Amino acid sequence: MKSSVEKHIETISVLQYVLTFLFMGISFTALLFYLMFTSFWIISVLYFLWFFFDCATPEQGGRRSAWVRRWTVWKRLKDYFPVKMIKTAELSPNRNYIFGCHPHGIMCFGPFTNFSTEANNFQQTFPDIRPTLAILSGLFRFPVYRDYLMSIGMCPVSKMSLDYLLSQTGTGNAVMIVIGGAAESLQCVPGEHLLTLRGRKGFVKLALEHGADLVPVYTFGESDLYQQVIFKEGSWMKTLQLHFQKIVGFAPCLFLGRGIFSSESWGLTPFNKPVTTIVGRPIQVPHIPVPSCEEVDKYHRLYIEELQNLFDRHKVSCGLSASQQLTIL
Repeated sequence: MKSSVEKHIETISVLQYVLTFLFMGISFTALLFYLMFTSFWIISVLYFLWFFFDCATPEQGGRRSAWVRRWTVWKRLKDYFPVKMIKTAELSPNRNYIFGCHPHGIMCFGPFTNFSTEANNFQQTFPDIRPTLAILSGLFRFPVYRDYLMSIGMCPVSKMSLDYLLSQTGTGNAVMIVIGGAAESLQCVPGEHLLTLRGRKGFVKLALEHGADLVPVYTFGESDLYQQVIFKEGSWMKTLQLHFQKIVGFAPCLFLGRGIFSSESWGLTPFNKPVTTIVGRPIQVPHIPVPSCEEVDKYHRLYIEELQNLFDRHKVSCGLSASQQLTIL
């Protein structure tokens, strides 16, 4: 049993992640522009000069920090839910990998905790494998926030960035892509397992171009951490969400969690429900620099079959009923 102090520390650890995710980028942007009009203007000038000369770094492997990835706060965040990671097969450091992460959820707590931190000892579980979580490229345009994202091993989910990691940094690289993206986050409903995948084939083509093996990853519990208001198709709010997604790259969700210190009140803190990430078996992919549509379709089908099998093999042990179905759109 956890003491009340331990519970409060875990809750605060989770809340800092949520607030960082939502507000760090825009807050530091506003602060640096404000300082431009004060006696501390030199701070902003020096940082923006650094930003200009360092702008290519996110798409060239980034600049991770083992120290940041091992912060104690990530262990506390993991224990809050708790978040677990289960390995189903060994990964050879002589290959590169593309992890397809499902589902997106609201804030990707599972992929972040397991792949961007050492809270669940990724490096011990998969020796000599270097994980990099690929996220929305636009986030790396925010000052200071970009440096923070790189320090925990994140990169832009751009073609240039992924090509670099899979071709210029040797073997043993694992690039994690949340395939469903913003479209899937709008469908996130507790108790449902709905994926946006059938039309998403770019990651398969990328794997073929570089000969990187595909690894399906499913996080049980990711969709249960928030209550989201789902707007009807054709409503003005749904239309606004889709337009915003098209312009900015992500969709604003209207979601609610629990209060900071009380599960009876509403707030931004996610519900503390178990989150279990299952890392599946790698699908061996040949190196085909210019893959045909037929070849992409073939490995896309193999990937969906393996993902479905992964879900069915582990759903009961992760708290679902045997009749629970995975819906792939």
